[in-house]
Amino acid sequence: MKNTFEVRYASSPRDFKMYDTTRLREEFLIQNLMEPDAVNLVYTHYDRYIAGGAVPVKSALKLETIDPLKAAYFLERRELGIINVGGSGSVLVDGEKYELAYKEALYVGRENKEIIFNSDDATNPAKFYLNSAPAHKVFPTKKISQKEAEVVELGAMETANARTIRKLIVNSIVETCQVQMGMTELKPGSVWNTMPAHVHDRRMEVYFYFEVPEDQAVCHFIGEPQETRHIWMANNEAVISPPWSIHSGSATSNYTFIWGMAGENLDYGDMDFCKINELK
Repeated sequence: MKNTFEVRYASSPRDFKMYDTTRLREEFLIQNLMEPDAVNLVYTHYDRYIAGGAVPVKSALKLETIDPLKAAYFLERRELGIINVGGSGSVLVDGEKYELAYKEALYVGRENKEIIFNSDDATNPAKFYLNSAPAHKVFPTKKISQKEAEVVELGAMETANARTIRKLIVNSIVETCQVQMGMTELKPGSVWNTMPAHVHDRRMEVYFYFEVPEDQAVCHFIGEPQETRHIWMANNEAVISPPWSIHSGSATSNYTFIWGMAGENLDYGDMDFCKINELK
């Protein structure tokens, strides 16, 4: 079993203006999340958020604490959101088993000591995408199926942004302290997500792109509305979006992405929209 982590510090929007392509990717792009028989984590100082992946193939994987947490176990002072983007699998939470099929989610509350990931079939392993943030209170662990998701249809084919939003780990479905997660599926022929773009200074966000065809790519937009940059991304890659930044993307094919966020509030509608014709 392999457990790795890295730490990324917060960046000023003033410094951001000076970043070249390499520096942009080093600061915000998260690659190699879905490595077989490994738990890979990135700890960012934006709201102390952690994004990661766990892919159990040959054997089960345990979520271990990491040094930046200074904790006896991973969830001593944290909560965890999990969405399976691979084959069917299960998560053991202090001995209780939760089966997760493709695109199903699990919220794990603070103070659960042992989290173990398993795949049902090693030839088609589960791929658990993980988001975690500090938690001030203990809430019950809860599985959220696709049927339990809160579904919103947005966009239109005429503007190439027809999409289905499935809210999975949100306060209208499950009690959380900070973490919110959901999934946006672009319909065939549509490529734009989160457009019109927005920012929310009260929350940071991480996008995880998947169901991107092997020979296609996503162009993710980042930066202040009047000072934007882009990062080209492949399948199963994530990107950190600071509170001062827009988070939007377009691709060479339709795709799906998971949005995860934490911060000052749990108001999904807390967004400051940016007019499309004023973006620069």
